[in-house]
Amino acid sequence: MPSTPDFLPTSLRQPRLVLFVAYPGMGLLDMTGPQTVFWAATLHMEARGLPGYVRQTVSPTGGLVRAVEGVELNTLPLSDFTGREVDTVIVPGAPEIELAVDGAADLVGWLSEMSRRARRMASVCSGTFMLAQAGLLEGKRAATHWAMCDLLKKRHPSIQVDSDAIFVQEGAVWTSAGVTAGIDLSLALVEADCGREIAMRVARELVVFLKRPGGQSQYSEVLQSQTQDSGSFDELHQWISDHLSREDMTVELLAERAGMSPRNFARVYKQKTGRTPAKAVEVFRLEAARRLLEASELNVDQIARQCGFGDEERMRVTFQRRLAVSPTEYRRRFSR
Repeated sequence: MPSTPDFLPTSLRQPRLVLFVAYPGMGLLDMTGPQTVFWAATLHMEARGLPGYVRQTVSPTGGLVRAVEGVELNTLPLSDFTGREVDTVIVPGAPEIELAVDGAADLVGWLSEMSRRARRMASVCSGTFMLAQAGLLEGKRAATHWAMCDLLKKRHPSIQVDSDAIFVQEGAVWTSAGVTAGIDLSLALVEADCGREIAMRVARELVVFLKRPGGQSQYSEVLQSQTQDSGSFDELHQWISDHLSREDMTVELLAERAGMSPRNFARVYKQKTGRTPAKAVEVFRLEAARRLLEASELNVDQIARQCGFGDEERMRVTFQRRLAVSPTEYRRRFSR
């Protein structure tokens, strides 16, 4: 096996210890997705004569820990790693995260202490609640599963919850959105450590995109509108999607399409969908523009006009306000 190159940074010349923290009721894919990424990265690193990752699954007391799906994982006790140099700690989420957090005082205390020793701390999905309870996210931006954003805000008001981000890095603390976003997070961690080539090889092996950086929405606004109590507006939503290039998408026009008075339409629409008609049109335009930026060769101004923004500047303002990124930067990140 070839020797480690002399130019490699000191931090990469020794195997790095990654601890995957298990607790009862955790989501299995939250745990195994990142484990698979670091396992594959280690294979590719070692094939080049480079040290990879030492991966250990741990829990407060060790032994078998049952995931919510019923699968049990064998773990080592946290005490086995007292005094050892730890590179990364990854905490999965759980569907019943409030119960898990409230019953894990020892684990929360360990996470708080470990944050002062480990190079970085990371969470997947609702595992963000564990890091928050340990005091690692006060005043910081963080991601979690989109369905738990409001709960995270309620329990930890100082956290700037980003409901759109796939993952967020705040210094040495990384958080991700729901479930499979843990794979995106782990690929980003591997890329930061080992470079883009290794991360790309792992992504290809796992048959996933290399990354969906912060800023790419967790879920489709159009799909979300169909899952709410808004069935009476399905035809209207389809009409909006088919006529986004129109700039006269007023409440009066939409009310006429829905066969209602403007005042009654605005009231009922907000009640059933949770947003005003104007805000709905904006998110439909935004989603259409995102798809075109990802998949088409149209220039930004053409996309702005096709999606009804009128001009590039209006679309840029909307992107900055909603996604904290410009259309040009969005295309650079996500273009296929």
